[in-house]
Amino acid sequence: MVDFKAIRDEFPILDQEIHGHPLVYLDSAATSQKPECVIDAEANFYRTINAGVHRGAHELAARSTVAFEEARAKVAKLVGANAEEGQEEIVVTGGATAGLNLLATAFGNASLGRGGEAAKRFALKPGDEIVVSRAEHHSVLLPFQELAYRTGATFKWIDLTEDGRVRTDNLDEVITERTKVVAVTHVGNTTGAITNVAPIIKRAHEVGAVFILDACQSVPHLKVDFHALDVDFAAWSAHKMYGPTGVGFLYGKRDMLEALPPANFGGSMVELAYMDHEAQYMAPPARFEAGTQPVAQVVAAGVAAEWMMHIGLENIEAHERTITDELLKLGDIEGIRILGPRENKDRIGTVAFDVAGVHPHDVGQYIDAQGIAIRVGHHCAQPVHRHFGLYASNRASSGVYNSVDDAKALVDAAKGIRKFFEVE
Repeated sequence: MVDFKAIRDEFPILDQEIHGHPLVYLDSAATSQKPECVIDAEANFYRTINAGVHRGAHELAARSTVAFEEARAKVAKLVGANAEEGQEEIVVTGGATAGLNLLATAFGNASLGRGGEAAKRFALKPGDEIVVSRAEHHSVLLPFQELAYRTGATFKWIDLTEDGRVRTDNLDEVITERTKVVAVTHVGNTTGAITNVAPIIKRAHEVGAVFILDACQSVPHLKVDFHALDVDFAAWSAHKMYGPTGVGFLYGKRDMLEALPPANFGGSMVELAYMDHEAQYMAPPARFEAGTQPVAQVVAAGVAAEWMMHIGLENIEAHERTITDELLKLGDIEGIRILGPRENKDRIGTVAFDVAGVHPHDVGQYIDAQGIAIRVGHHCAQPVHRHFGLYASNRASSGVYNSVDDAKALVDAAKGIRKFFEVE
């Protein structure tokens, strides 16, 4: 039996009051808080090891490289990826946004003929298609929209059901023989809906398209196995999985990474550089890790991955499901509409809502005054909001440190919003 109250006590930031109330943090979809072991790991790296990786022959450099690669292996284990030397499938990035932009840039480079014969599988031209869904975060939408502009490819999308789930009933119409890239979110960052990705992946592979998964909102909350899912690439951020900011990861099937041309250039990613002819680049993942890496943050992210696996992703998912039950009661309050599935099935504890007659920023300030942190705005997902006829909303999102009482505090506070603003 996992003691989630004791787990909450591992988060020092939660032991404070906001506006005279005990802090209730319900904004984990934006960024999660960090347990003491992660904070200590980053600080201890700077205190005891701090040195660059894969460079230098001195002892600190060797220790830093070992710590960096051990962290990569821990992260790989968390998501069911290969961590064996020479077969690594995890690339360190600056975050999910950086990883997705890396892919879009690399595909663009392949479209210019870079990377040779092997990279032609990623090349795009007029008449080819790129497919996303309407549920995408802007970090998926914009890089691939821009890739379509640069290459002349046609940009298409899978639409949503009335309650905001990614549709799978018309895939043959949207994903065609001309489709080369399909990029879809695993869990909607606004609706909390878990995408039924299996038929989308199957259809993408039937037509020879590359499938990319935005796993930002799934890795912290669900047991994820990229090999079992058969995704080609996946991106996510450490700061949403109880790790540090400024670092993320890109998973790629090994054969895909070996064929993909580099997107960023500089130190550490080149085997041989010349003045008078083309450079020879290193094998992945180093090929995609130009420059000085955020080593302390990667080490701490490895600790976060290990910490999550120790708790058990099945246990985390079950715990957060009880909180979701309570958060969904927001929809029972007169004048409040939930954006996303109302049933606690195939969804996580991310619940966006609209309060009739009250601007989301006013709602956020009212809730904050009671010590409860939620997100306000469009959550970097404007097309999703337009699907619901809105420009913005409020969003509560749970983490491993939350309790049913936290959710109840929000629901109780929400009951007074419309009365406070005199719109009842």
